[in-house]
Amino acid sequence: MSAATTTRSRTARTPVPDRLCAEAVDLARAAAEEAAAPGVVGEHIGVVSEGDRVVTHYFEAKEPGYRGWRWAVTVARASRAKNVTLDETVLLPGDDALLAPEWVPWSERLRPGDMGPGDLLPTEAEDLRLEPGWTGEDEPPPNSAVSPELAELADSEDAELTDRPVAAISRGSIAAVADELGTRRARVLSRYGLHAAADRWDEEFGPRTPMAQAAPATCVSCAFLIPMAGSLKQAFGVCANEFGPADGHVVSLAYGCGGHSEAAVMPKPVRPADHALDTMRVDAYALRPERGEGSVPAEPDGASEDLGHS
Repeated sequence: MSAATTTRSRTARTPVPDRLCAEAVDLARAAAEEAAAPGVVGEHIGVVSEGDRVVTHYFEAKEPGYRGWRWAVTVARASRAKNVTLDETVLLPGDDALLAPEWVPWSERLRPGDMGPGDLLPTEAEDLRLEPGWTGEDEPPPNSAVSPELAELADSEDAELTDRPVAAISRGSIAAVADELGTRRARVLSRYGLHAAADRWDEEFGPRTPMAQAAPATCVSCAFLIPMAGSLKQAFGVCANEFGPADGHVVSLAYGCGGHSEAAVMPKPVRPADHALDTMRVDAYALRPERGEGSVPAEPDGASEDLGHS
């Protein structure tokens, strides 16, 4: 057997617990009770060899809320020494221990609507939703956003903000174009952030929602739709119907609801037809037909007299 094979076999095998260290149960219990408290250290439940003359004793933990945990006390002794010394004491979870859920950073736990008044939400420097904008600070004059005179005044401690000269922006300059396009900021919305926002809006007020499926028409033909600026106007707008479910929200042009401006146009009242006259004279009709001319048969003689004298 080679030397390398012998070394691997010695490393792989589990060392036998040292006898003196394994018998130092009272020393390990005293250390556990000193770290915890008397009465919360339970029965001795095992011994594990950690190496040559290094042994860990395990005791049951009886603290409330620590079900399945155990106190681990490691003891050791020097070579050829008979005195066992304390190495460390720690509370460790067992196989069936009750553990807290895995910690999640706050940036991943945050959900829409969690922010309240006074809360601050910092954005990371490498936020994928943002990208650097154009401020002109790195540009030499005249494209620089800050003129040399303004920079000199800003460095002086007694300069007042109202007395500082404002750097003039000539029409047609890079700064003027950046102002007009809305990109003269430290950071602007990236393409990824734009697409992410569009996906959220389309999911909440898009064509696949039950409201849009039952709508008589889409928002693109509604008079309450306020168009948006930029590239988003090709797919989104803002609802201005106070009775609609999306009032004040960004909606997809393919969204729709029952509050469409042309959904239920009130019909005009039906105009009755003019009365048709076939004659311009008055026809006279007798209340009682004359005898012998009508269809009513003549009464027998004496009938009227009998009725009158009854």
